Amino acid sequence: MDPYGDHSRKILSPLDKVQVEKTKIGIPVKPEIESDITRDDKVVESNFEAAPSLVDHLTDLRKQLVKSAAVFLFFLIAVFSSINLWFPYITRGHELIILGPLEVVKFYMSISTALALGLSIPFLCHFLWQFVKPGLNERESRFLSMYSPVMLLLFLIGVSFGYFIVNPLSYKFLVSLGAVNFNVMVSAQEYISFLLMTTMPIGILFELPIVAMFLAAIGLLTAESMKKVRKWSYLAIAIISALITPPDFVSQLIVLIPMALLYEASIFIVLYTERRNAVVN
Repeated sequence: MDPYGDHSRKILSPLDKVQVEKTKIGIPVKPEIESDITRDDKVVESNFEAAPSLVDHLTDLRKQLVKSAAVFLFFLIAVFSSINLWFPYITRGHELIILGPLEVVKFYMSISTALALGLSIPFLCHFLWQFVKPGLNERESRFLSMYSPVMLLLFLIGVSFGYFIVNPLSYKFLVSLGAVNFNVMVSAQEYISFLLMTTMPIGILFELPIVAMFLAAIGLLTAESMKKVRKWSYLAIAIISALITPPDFVSQLIVLIPMALLYEASIFIVLYTERRNAVVN
């Protein structure tokens, strides 16, 4: 007996056996069954061919990352080459010291990188939107396309608030506090770190209303739930304000008050969104 002989036999499914039995006894097989099966196979095959593969997603992601890197490098070179033009506006006339020759290069590169990243944010958001847009549903796609400019505007308002209000007030307070007992000398690297700490995080925190509106639009947040956790939210805002601002009460209070107002505005926006959805539905 050939132990491998069974491999040459044709294996029939239960459906095929039924059709064979019908053919033996003379019952005609309905052609629509075969056509339906063939049609389903073609639909599945066409859908499989139309669905983008992982390689396609990775290729698209690589293209967006390359474009993002190119835009960032363009702004980095432009900012670094024109540093003598805008540098006096950044330092505000403060007398800064350099602790070594390499400190100059480190300072120029850090501040140029920060400004180039800030200028690149609109383009980076656009490239990211082009990548994630095919995977979003209609509601998410409509929301992001409508409120992306508002998100950028709120970020710029937050950075401006930190630059024109939080940074000068906190800097003056801390320097005057140290001048009582010390001869205060501020290094350039310390100054730029302090400037970034009092601007960029505040710009991110100003996105709170848009985040709340998005969570309400997809049904994960309600105005009633925000009212119930208002006290805990204020505590979280106070902790975040203390972490992202210099360790003085004035700076923390300057950031805490606008954030509390933004939280109340977010409750109003979520409530308005709920009422509008109720009218539409």
